[in-house]
Amino acid sequence: MFITFEGMDGAGKTTQIRLLQEKLERAGARVCVTREPGGAQVAERVRALLLDPALDMAPLTEAYLYAAARAEHVRRVIRPALERGEVVLCDRYLDSSLAYQGYGRGLGAENVRALNAAAVAGCLPQRTYLLLLPEARASQRRRQRGEAPDRIESAGAEFLRRVEAGFRALAAQEPERIRCIDASASPEAVFARIAADFDALS
Repeated sequence: MFITFEGMDGAGKTTQIRLLQEKLERAGARVCVTREPGGAQVAERVRALLLDPALDMAPLTEAYLYAAARAEHVRRVIRPALERGEVVLCDRYLDSSLAYQGYGRGLGAENVRALNAAAVAGCLPQRTYLLLLPEARASQRRRQRGEAPDRIESAGAEFLRRVEAGFRALAAQEPERIRCIDASASPEAVFARIAADFDALS
């Protein structure tokens, strides 16, 4: 199975992935935990470029770099893990490109989807958990953790509002795949919802 977690930085994706990983491993499943951009050696190098706050790049350049990293990730990590029978839990995937570059940067979600078609090569998640948390709250969590904003997070509040709206639009378009989870609750309450849905899926 291929499961992705989406949402704004600070929504709690890392915590929820860890909790699901622990649940699956207790049940005897083999689990591959990975992330985007990154997950593979070349993709991690691209990640460093994409998130470097000292760099300025055109939105289309950014979109192509995300797609390039994803192409490597799919072929080196995700597809091989699925072929080995593992459950893949991925922190961000195609939906992030659609939200951040499609909606946030204004390139258009369908344009970004088309750009990523060859990179993804039909490798799509069975379920996506979209952790919804207002950007102001997510930003507060990031500050409390003492994290310096990366190049994407530094793009401004209006950009992040467009991204947040993009995620919600994607969820409305694909409700059979994307499950919206209120991330303002406690981590345990959030995971209870994810676990119940996952058990019904599997």
